[in-house]
Amino acid sequence: MLHTAGYSSDVTTVEPEASAPAELALMLKSYAPDLPYAQRLVESIREYNADGIPLFVVVPEADLAAFGGLSGPDATVLPEELLREHLTAEPIAGFSPGYMNQQIVKLAFWELGLADNYLCMDSDAVFVRPFRRSDFMAAPGVPYSFLTEDAELHSEPEYYAAHWAVREPKLRTIQREVGLDEPRLLTCHQHAVFSSTVLRSFRDNFLAPRGIDYRDALSISPYEFSWYNMWLQKDQTIPIVMREPVFKTFHNASQHLEYLLRGVTREDVARGYVGLVINSNYSRGAGVVGMEDARHESLASYVPVKDLAKAAAYSAWWRASGHGHPVRALRRRMGAMLERG
Repeated sequence: MLHTAGYSSDVTTVEPEASAPAELALMLKSYAPDLPYAQRLVESIREYNADGIPLFVVVPEADLAAFGGLSGPDATVLPEELLREHLTAEPIAGFSPGYMNQQIVKLAFWELGLADNYLCMDSDAVFVRPFRRSDFMAAPGVPYSFLTEDAELHSEPEYYAAHWAVREPKLRTIQREVGLDEPRLLTCHQHAVFSSTVLRSFRDNFLAPRGIDYRDALSISPYEFSWYNMWLQKDQTIPIVMREPVFKTFHNASQHLEYLLRGVTREDVARGYVGLVINSNYSRGAGVVGMEDARHESLASYVPVKDLAKAAAYSAWWRASGHGHPVRALRRRMGAMLERG
């Protein structure tokens, strides 16, 4: 169980003797630059959390004050330093300490004793319809295993070149390390449920006998969800009840643009998913982008500044030349062609 005796914070509301762990909780790992995203996510949780699943927001101690406004009866803001013994102050596998601590917190959160199972969330997610425990739990004590072979991403040239070509050998490394003899690469990217039972087994039966910790595992391969899922597949710690991901994730701008051009709306997404993720790694420069935004605004956010400048200059030149607005001129010409038949 979590003990916070001796820890002083105006935001953290967990008592030294915490109550029994929740069967299922939501765990959001965030930090100050992502506060606008986290605020949007928490608002959507409060709107759609039909079963009142508790929320824990874990941030660096220095960011507690910034996130204080998110705390309430349904949400507890915690400092990641409660897991200080697991955190790193040094880069791991070429990634910054902050990025790696995000992965470490997800793997180690169960040790706080706050939840038997928890949905790991990043700030750029948002719920789009009411959700319940049954969306994430297959049976008491058994969360769904959100697993996929990622055939669509494997086939996409942009994603393959930028991510999959590096990702695949790293995932195969995890398979070899845990002794999983499986030709398929069954894994997930994010926003999936971690079982404390599985993670306890991972710590006690995989990490400890080798004399390594979460940091060491991530230095071998920096994919926390795959360490969890591949150990589960190897150890069969709990029954594996597979389910497709319940969050629609746009991994790059092209995937989001495809939905926009096809006219797929937030309401359409809600028919198949409980939430969506517009990855902030590529969308951050356009602010907090969402499917509820007007389509022309979302499309415009992906137009490079240099192209906007060229378009503005061309439009100004066209009007100065006396030809009128270029779009209207084009439409007049097309109309004349249609009229002639």
